[in-house]
Amino acid sequence: MTPEDLVRNHTIYSCVMGSRAFGLATEDSDTDRRGIFLAPTPLYWRLVKPPTHVEGPADEQFSWELERFCELALRANPNILECLHSPLVEHIDDTGRELLSLRGAFLSREVQRTFVRYAQGQYGKLAAGVRLSGAPRWKPAMHLVRLLMCCRQLLRTGELVLDVGDERGWLLAVRRGEVSWSELEARMARISEEVAAAGTATALPAGPDLARVEDFLIRVRRRSALQSDPYDQL
Repeated sequence: MTPEDLVRNHTIYSCVMGSRAFGLATEDSDTDRRGIFLAPTPLYWRLVKPPTHVEGPADEQFSWELERFCELALRANPNILECLHSPLVEHIDDTGRELLSLRGAFLSREVQRTFVRYAQGQYGKLAAGVRLSGAPRWKPAMHLVRLLMCCRQLLRTGELVLDVGDERGWLLAVRRGEVSWSELEARMARISEEVAAAGTATALPAGPDLARVEDFLIRVRRRSALQSDPYDQL
């Protein structure tokens, strides 16, 4: 069984991410597809284990094996958490629906640290580019501000909403380079202060619900083992 076969035949959830999921798509926007596949349990009885992630088989497609996906989600990885909340779901089965029912188990105050750390890393790259060339990379800048806005809302409401709503016009102006770098920096600084304030008052728990996620994984692995013929996987 090839890695591509795992994606084709064992995907439990797939969605569209990127600008299309954020409400920021334009005519030239790519369609970024992300998914989660469940490797049959008997494959783990082999010396060579299934891959933790697979690129393809389609263009702009990337998938994670379920256990790896959950590990990253428990660490509050921004890209992973957002994948679970895409409004553009293309495929989902019963196991995928079980996973989506656990979305809240992955959300915790850790999102403030991981989202902000990711944003700071991106800002450092953008600022370095400005110093070298004098011209910001406007598309990454737009997504950086969007991420901070998303984090602010998550801390305030406990809900991860990807669509930018009323901020679409301003964010697209950033992408077109119609907002000055100084104005953009000022907006990012203000949002960062609001994120910090929201973090002190958030109702999110201190950490994710590891027990619920682990119970889910055990049940899924056991079910896969009972439903699979081991010799079909060898």
